[in-house]
Amino acid sequence: MIKVENEEKIRIDNFLVSKLDLSRSKIQKLIKDGNILVNNKVVSANYKVKLNDLIDVNYKEESTDIIGENIPLDIVYEDDDLLVINKKSGMVVHPAPGHYSETLVNALIYKYNLSSGESFRPGIVHRLDKDTSGLMLVAKNEQTHERLADMISKKEVERKYLAIVDGLIKNDSGTIDAPIGRNIDNRQKMAVTDINGKDSITHFKVLERFNNNTLIECKLETGRTHQIRVHMAFIGYPVNNDPLYGKGKATNFGQMLHSYSIKFIHPRTGVELSFKVDPPKEFMDKLNSLKEEKKIRN
Repeated sequence: MIKVENEEKIRIDNFLVSKLDLSRSKIQKLIKDGNILVNNKVVSANYKVKLNDLIDVNYKEESTDIIGENIPLDIVYEDDDLLVINKKSGMVVHPAPGHYSETLVNALIYKYNLSSGESFRPGIVHRLDKDTSGLMLVAKNEQTHERLADMISKKEVERKYLAIVDGLIKNDSGTIDAPIGRNIDNRQKMAVTDINGKDSITHFKVLERFNNNTLIECKLETGRTHQIRVHMAFIGYPVNNDPLYGKGKATNFGQMLHSYSIKFIHPRTGVELSFKVDPPKEFMDKLNSLKEEKKIRN
């Protein structure tokens, strides 16, 4: 926590450059991502600090020694520009403090000569939580990386998820429009909040109801951290087996959430590409057990 001791009246990014061993561009990205709060609120990079402002910087230095590892990847599609990967549940996408090995990035570095604007996330244009399985896009060059990132920001990449949630959702479909930001009481969690939240929109559709669970399809309009998990818990239907936002104890497999469909226009060829993959065995085992319980009850 940094307290503004003098009446500075300068931009927060310039102020923090003088206080932290970070570049202005890095500070601006931290601000943009909601990792720098002023008095527990999100601000823009041109915010001018005031006397007694309390600035919370959520940043941990990342190791620069990222080593390639021979980790098998389930590659659904590949060309000279990009990959579509079916990420398994349990795989961390990119290295972070305390977890610098056995990540998707380690596997990508070993197999491909990838680079991007962020050296710790080569090729990564969007992410999935560790225990969320399914389809991910990976760029194989900087031009594709920039174009795909721009397409995602403009909602030109359609991503659909399957989730088993706890409880019976009565409405056949719905939209959750609620801002998501870092939980100020627990930095490991996100929350629906007006304090530091960013616009977050999730559309859902009921596919099947069971005795006390519901299978839904979710479509993201925004891509906030833990978005589906936070939104479904917020409306009272947490993702089944979610260790962070769920009800009760979860197994080691983690949340029943799977990125099953992705559709986009290839950034170089202009051809529409569409892919679908089935959920992993653990997800299907849970789904099949719910179907059997439903038959018995009926």
